[in-house]
Amino acid sequence: MKSIAFALVGAASVSLAGCNFTNQDTVDNAEMNQPAPELNSLANDAANDANAEAAALGSQEDQLNDTNAAAEDNATNPSDDQEQNVAGM
Repeated sequence: MKSIAFALVGAASVSLAGCNFTNQDTVDNAEMNQPAPELNSLANDAANDANAEAAALGSQEDQLNDTNAAAEDNATNPSDDQEQNVAGM
């Protein structure tokens, strides 16, 4: 009976020895989870670049629409003979 009690006390002491009551990992983890200031700066730069590119593409779209509208104004309608001769195309 003494050996069983001795074994239980020994096992309990070994298991409690592995416990560390000062948990410094929580402080390090909290510091690591904060975004870096340069990351915020890079994100803002990327957003500004995306907005500038979207504005440039919108301008390009307007120019293409104007070009297409001008080309449609100069287009002529096909004659009746040309419309009937679809098989020849």
